[in-house]
Amino acid sequence: MLTEIKAMLRRSDTTLFLDFVGVVALMVTLVAGLHLPGGF
Repeated sequence: MLTEIKAMLRRSDTTLFLDFVGVVALMVTLVAGLHLPGGF
């Protein structure tokens, strides 16, 4: 099972990286959106 997980991570490393970038972008947007109304 561990070797299957390692193989899956090797095959999809680019996809996982792009998914991580997308999650970070969504979190930044969420935090910015929540803090913007406090500035007005």
